[in-house]
Amino acid sequence: MLKTEKLRKAQGCLKEIGADGWLLYDFHRSNDLAHLFLEISPQTMITRRFFYWIPVSGEPVRIVHAIEPHILDGWPGRTRIFLSWQSLQKEVKTALGHAKKIAMEYSPKNGNPYVSYVDGGTIDLIRSFGAEIVSSGAFLPHFTAVFSKEQGESHIRAAGTLDLIVRGVWHWIGKELREKKRVSEHDIQEKVVEGFEKNRLISDAKPIVAIDEHSADPHFETQKAGSKRVEVGSFILIDLWAKEREAGAVFGDITRVAVFGRAPTSKQAEVFRVVRKAQKAGIELVKRRFIEGKKVLGFEVDDAVREVVQEAGYGDYFLHRTGHSIERHVHGSGANLDNLEMHDDRPLLPGTCFSVEPGIYLPGAFGVRLESDVYIHHDGRVEVTGGEEDEIVTIS
Repeated sequence: MLKTEKLRKAQGCLKEIGADGWLLYDFHRSNDLAHLFLEISPQTMITRRFFYWIPVSGEPVRIVHAIEPHILDGWPGRTRIFLSWQSLQKEVKTALGHAKKIAMEYSPKNGNPYVSYVDGGTIDLIRSFGAEIVSSGAFLPHFTAVFSKEQGESHIRAAGTLDLIVRGVWHWIGKELREKKRVSEHDIQEKVVEGFEKNRLISDAKPIVAIDEHSADPHFETQKAGSKRVEVGSFILIDLWAKEREAGAVFGDITRVAVFGRAPTSKQAEVFRVVRKAQKAGIELVKRRFIEGKKVLGFEVDDAVREVVQEAGYGDYFLHRTGHSIERHVHGSGANLDNLEMHDDRPLLPGTCFSVEPGIYLPGAFGVRLESDVYIHHDGRVEVTGGEEDEIVTIS
């Protein structure tokens, strides 16, 4: 999207929420969302504060330090240079003029920490000019979480490859154990990483591999020391996320479960059925709303999924939100499926992706988490990517 086109779109968003303008601010890369919107390269040296003021109508203003005057080059508007802190405050106040309602990366009472990037002192400064601060969170995902058709295709490929890697790992575990070899959580983790390398995928962390009671810890950290071995009856959870190596590629993120050497216990099967039913309820809600041409908000999907788990009597064991936005970072800036950790009332947008991953975690026993990704195409078509798991895999 051209910079002038982004500005026109941003001004349209400001008009919709009744704001006088949008004030983008950063210091030492503290506002990643501003960097995404302004397309600032990660290689650009930034050591001083800057502001970019986008009024609802009229010409923007770039406010930059004297030793870094080119930070916002290429963006329309007048450039104002500051040197001292006094001149910075003067330039910001002058740029804002008589604006009374200003959007920033802020969330009232930090209700949505995913958009609350501007520090309290800066908020105090802008309020001292007589302005009300409102959140840019309602419209920001249009610029940070929506990706191109090519990025969507990269996500679909990555998620599909992750599914193939997991299937291959289940087969490998069975083969190794049939040959009487030792297989541990750490061994499985290394096998998944090997799959990343063979398929030219990269990740920001190693996958989670958790056996039996370890799977009841949603963020279990697989370690070589103390790594559990696979035995007959072992319940195994693998959570893996990765993306292609090319710039701008989008992550895939999936979780699967299996049992080795025998059929799942009745309790494992019961919990799995509840989790899978809950996951399908969330996915179907999203599909239905888009078919009907209606909005669906992040918290609504979480509610629909959580209701299934609660009705089955496992509400106290569903310890996290239903899902998260996915983009170039595995946890993206778009709407999350969340009405537990926060009330995410942002809509799910065409051109965005998110996980649907309910879980039930029984301490000291096992935990079932099923994670598939959902990509909403630009035309509103809803696609589940990375496959789905309809029953616990039995490894023999």
